[in-house]
Amino acid sequence: MSLDSITQHIDDAVSDFFEPVAEKVGDVVFYAVPVGDTELPLIVAWLVVAGLIFTTWFGLIQVRKFFLATKVVRGKYDEEGAPGEVNHFQALTAAVSGTVGLGNIAGVGVAVSIGGAGATFWMILCGLLGMATKFVEVTLGVRYREEHADGTVSGGPMHYLPKGLAERFGKGGAKLGKVLAVLASIMILFFGLFGGNLLQVNQSYAQIASTAGGEDGFMASSAGAVLFGLVIAVLVGLVLLGGIRSIASVTSRLVPAMAGLYIVACLVVILTNVTAVPDAIETIFTGAFEADGVTGGVIGALIVGFQRAAFSNEAGLGSAPIAHSAVKTKHPASEGLVALLEPFIDTVVICTMTALTIIIANPASWAEARAGESIGGVTITSDAFGTVLPWFPDVLTVAVLLFAFSTILTWGYYGLKAWSYLFGKSKTSENVFKVTWSLFVVLGSLLSLDSLISLADSALFLLSVFNIIGLYLLAPVVKKELDSFLNFVRGRAARAAVGGADPEDERETAKVV
Repeated sequence: MSLDSITQHIDDAVSDFFEPVAEKVGDVVFYAVPVGDTELPLIVAWLVVAGLIFTTWFGLIQVRKFFLATKVVRGKYDEEGAPGEVNHFQALTAAVSGTVGLGNIAGVGVAVSIGGAGATFWMILCGLLGMATKFVEVTLGVRYREEHADGTVSGGPMHYLPKGLAERFGKGGAKLGKVLAVLASIMILFFGLFGGNLLQVNQSYAQIASTAGGEDGFMASSAGAVLFGLVIAVLVGLVLLGGIRSIASVTSRLVPAMAGLYIVACLVVILTNVTAVPDAIETIFTGAFEADGVTGGVIGALIVGFQRAAFSNEAGLGSAPIAHSAVKTKHPASEGLVALLEPFIDTVVICTMTALTIIIANPASWAEARAGESIGGVTITSDAFGTVLPWFPDVLTVAVLLFAFSTILTWGYYGLKAWSYLFGKSKTSENVFKVTWSLFVVLGSLLSLDSLISLADSALFLLSVFNIIGLYLLAPVVKKELDSFLNFVRGRAARAAVGGADPEDERETAKVV
């Protein structure tokens, strides 16, 4: 029996067993209610409402403190001897590497096909709202992180839910927090293995195989799949052994480079068709409020835009605080401010650039997809680039591989922290996880396991239910941490003024908190 037939047999067996489970769980997690001529998944509404509430609660913090956030990430308010493992920029790139990926390339293509150009407007709005949610959860992640004797730190919902709720509500809060923390850890671990690992390898391998000779090429063979899986597994394993410092070192170089390459390519397409830009922007705005011909009309465009943004930037899911918690700082809110840049980069910038590229290039595949043809989102995006840069689909393949690699690394770290919370932080326990993670990388090049990946998607968004309950209950703690950091900023500005004030600090001091 060939390797292909063995893996197909395993795929079929797993799908037969888990498909009914995945469908039932998915029906619950992504339960939708009728809204006009379409349906709204309640989990998407849950995430968007959280963003709206936190935006209001903290007085448009994503706008008022955006400039301050950029100064923090540049290291302007770093302090000597601050606990943690990585600097603000490295923590940000490590977290961004977990969100920027195939969703920004393929997912946006799907969004503008189903929801039309107008979905872009709602996607941007959801990204802006998500900035406030990300600020809250990351501030809590740093506030309640656990510092270990070896200098490493652990953070995330599995730490701030039990500690924070116990601090605010006593024994009752401690019990609720413990339950939520265990459930959150299970969801993170499950999604990490199947969505953050196996899916990423599977999709990047498929892209490599299709551009390296297609079905007749070596990479499409069983030997090519195993070789690809082994190479990625070794690279991932080597980086994971170094912990968050090693991951941050890689992502701090990889993320800016690949994001920069992708944005430059988008700009080339846009500037080549610069005369079409005003019409494209007008189409986005009119489509957002008119959306004729789109399933569900305006509401359909809104729902698709919100859904794509929620899937892309992970605001409110509790995953990003795990990476951000490793930052070197004495002020948790400082990293919360850095984190609000994450949805801006992921959704407002990169997703919007992808949408604009597709709308302006207007490839034939996009028109076919809007007419109801089943065309993959990555194909639409690739075709859009191909209208100006015929060779760029090959570069896009490299970008997909790098995006997937960085996502595997970051979710490997997330999974390790969830594993350590559930099974202990011993060397043996951590090594068991790292071996298991690397084995899943190899499996990803051989197996698709679609039903398990669907189940993993449900697990990730179920995590937001547990996480956001805690965010609402702990929001007053975040307010205190923000006040503490802003007092620190004002104090530093006052001290600097004695020897000649920094104009930027003076402006920050003059702002009303």
